[in-house]
Amino acid sequence: MELTINSAAQAEQLSGIREFTYLVRATPGAIGFTLGEPDLNTPEHIKQAVKDALDANDTHYPPGNGYPYTLQAISEYEKRAHGLCYSPDEILLTDGATEALFVSLATVLNPGDEVIIPTPAFGLYESLVRLNRGVPVKLPTESHRFQIDPAELAAAVNSRTKAIILTSPNNPTGCIYTKQTLDAVHDLLRDKPVFVICDDVYRELVYSGEYHAFADYQDMRDRIIVVQSFSKPYAMTGWRLGYLLADAPLRERLQVFHQYCVTSAPSFLQPACVKALDTDVSDVRALFKRRRDYVYGRLTAMGLPVQEPEGAFYMFIPVGQFGMDCKSFCKKLLAEAGVGLIPGVYFGTEGYVRMSYCYSDGELKEGLDRMERFFAGL
Repeated sequence: MELTINSAAQAEQLSGIREFTYLVRATPGAIGFTLGEPDLNTPEHIKQAVKDALDANDTHYPPGNGYPYTLQAISEYEKRAHGLCYSPDEILLTDGATEALFVSLATVLNPGDEVIIPTPAFGLYESLVRLNRGVPVKLPTESHRFQIDPAELAAAVNSRTKAIILTSPNNPTGCIYTKQTLDAVHDLLRDKPVFVICDDVYRELVYSGEYHAFADYQDMRDRIIVVQSFSKPYAMTGWRLGYLLADAPLRERLQVFHQYCVTSAPSFLQPACVKALDTDVSDVRALFKRRRDYVYGRLTAMGLPVQEPEGAFYMFIPVGQFGMDCKSFCKKLLAEAGVGLIPGVYFGTEGYVRMSYCYSDGELKEGLDRMERFFAGL
């Protein structure tokens, strides 16, 4: 008897980012700049909210979409911080941004539907599209300073296009979409039945003076899904908390997949969500901006043509000039210099490597010193 499983699950591979991170961790003395996890701990007042909730026996089933007070706090925060007007019944508290993305794609995709993914992009997107029987369509941006070219986007859109995923600030480039880019996307899609999924998890880590969000185009409100996370700005990666915003009729359908998938976000964590949203993260933003400036300065001094990131905490470093593919480059760097970076191919783009700079100042200095000696020897 031959057992079979879902062909989409059978074909999908585990994360290349995680795989390479494990390789780095198994290398004695190596310094890894592989994961996008801040070297900070969750603030004490956020942790205290959970302790208080447990002491109050808040350990029972919460409402599936989130406690009313949690949804109200998110609604007020988005209005105050970003000018987005979504009522509590247009919000879904999720188990991280990953679940929010999965729920979004599961809800909107039928088998064979295409999802445009501007690359470089977080590899999770392609996997989630395929697992939901969709077809990922890559839209390369490296030739346009990581902005979306309107003509190339127009060529990618067809009758099978169901959605596009926009990430700004971007992982792995740190790029922020300009208003010109977003206007072009809006002008092309506003009269088409195409969903726009906005992965805005790095929005609080913006270092430039100007930021534009696609969610501002409210004439497309019925097709926009905004995905957010508590992980990055509040150092809550292990908490697995996020949320999404969507027009009420769409949110009503999104909640179906959410409740049958995970039921709800944990009850006793939700007071911490409220505390987090009231937390000033300007010091975190300043810390990562300072590290951005240091790492960018070191890399450019090494002669590397790196584009300065405007947000998030990643450098996307071109290495194609060294005559090897990015996986070979990363393995050589790890073996000879003891530094771990992530091959750009895991983000859909050959010829680059990603360096995360959300590590301590000491680790960054030591790692960059090693990289400088390595590059000098190439």
